[in-house]
Parts: sequence; C-alpha cells; structure tokens
Amino acid sequence: MSAANLIFPLFIIEGNNQKSEVSSMPGIYRYSIDNLLREVESCMKLGLKSFDLFPNIDESLKDKYATESLRKESLYLRAISEVKKNFPEACVITDVAMDPYSSDGHDGLVENGEILNDETLAILGKMALAHAEAGADIVAPSDMMDGRVGYIRNVLDENGFTNVSIMSYTAKYASAFYGPFRDALNSAPKFGDKKSYQMNPANQREALIEAYRLNTIRYPGESFCISTIRSFASKLAIATAFTDCSRPSLSTSTTCIILWCLR
Repeated sequence: MSAANLIFPLFIIEGNNQKSEVSSMPGIYRYSIDNLLREVESCMKLGLKSFDLFPNIDESLKDKYATESLRKESLYLRAISEVKKNFPEACVITDVAMDPYSSDGHDGLVENGEILNDETLAILGKMALAHAEAGADIVAPSDMMDGRVGYIRNVLDENGFTNVSIMSYTAKYASAFYGPFRDALNSAPKFGDKKSYQMNPANQREALIEAYRLNTIRYPGESFCISTIRSFASKLAIATAFTDCSRPSLSTSTTCIILWCLR
C-alpha cells in the first residue's frame, strides 16, 4: 500500500489565507481556497492523488432546501473548480448531501419532523450535476436516501457526464463517531437523530445487501465494524473504500483518511 491508495479529506471555509484547526480532530484544518490549493500541492508531492472535499457553510446561507449547494459562485463549487483547474491530474471527490447546507442539519428534506426520501433525490441529483459541471471526477453521496445512486447516475448520464463515477456511502451507521466530521462542517442535526435513514451498526446483513447492488462502495466504518469490512473484502469483487476518522482520545494526532482498495 502506498500514498496513492489513500484519499485525503479536506475541509473548506470562506475567506483568504484562512487555516482553522478542527478542535475535535487535532492536526486537521479547515482551509480557505487559497490555502486549500497549497495543501493539495503539498500532499501531491507526498504521493497523494485523491482528495475528498467538504464545505463548512456559513449558517446564514443555509435553508430548508440546501439551495446554496447549487449557486454557481458558492464556496464549494468554486473550490472544486479551482482544485481541478490547478491540479488536473488530481482526483477530485465531492460530498453529495444536504446536511452542510441545510438549516435543519439533516441529509434529507424535512417536513413536519419527517425525512422525505423521494423528494430529497431531486435535490441530490441537482447537487451531483453541479459538482460534475465544476470538475468533480467522483461524486460520493453520503446521505443514505434509498434510490439515490440510480437517480444520480441517470442525471449524470442524461447530461453527458457518463465518465463521472459514483462512490456511494453504502453502510453508513447512525453513530456518534461522526461527531468530528460534523464539527468540521458545522452540520450536526438541529433536532432528533439520523436513525431513520442511517443503518443500525448491528445489522451487518443490511450492509451486504446494499453493497451487492453497486460497483463502487464506501464504508464509513469504525474500529468495532472490522467484521463488516472483512465481509465486503471476502464476498464482493468491487472497489471498496473505508473511512477512518480516529478518535482524539486514542491518539494525540488524529488520523483522517480514506483507504481506497481496488480489487
């Protein structure tokens, strides 16, 4: 395994010459676009080639429908475009989900306290298309809405982006271990939890059923879910990625990487 097998998550903030440490992930920072480009350049010199971008959106720009995600001059779309323009050889991966832009902090459209799965798909499809138009090589839906991979694939294909890949979060568990990522993005739910659309960690069978449907999967696992990763590796002859966002309590320096294993 080499650096080329890793995907490095990078967090983005508005402004110039900004670098803000994520308190729950020591050693991991949010970057303004100018510093983001410097970080990508530095990482590529180390052999890293793939970068997963995540936006930290100002609270004033959030709304129920995540409309900021589609604005042409938004922070995220500018970041995608700038990274790809300056480093065309880099693999740019984008996060497709409503929660960074949602005033509710959920991954789906909320009505009367309920997540509307099917209505969310249209928003996610537009979001993925905007990312592809900005230069994304891979879009990674992390929302866990049912049917979103097929919906996004149709939207991309119908608009000529047949070569843009989808790396779906396949077994995303309702877990407090996502706290550091939510801290980095300021995207925690404003009410309730995500158990109605994220998975029960004890239900390994459901994870495998979801994985069998796809060509590329991403498993946002934790140390207690190694058995599920083993099941993926032994039973599925497809490309698999595993996210590790290690807990600060386990180490003085936090690991925040994605291992990309091509089988």
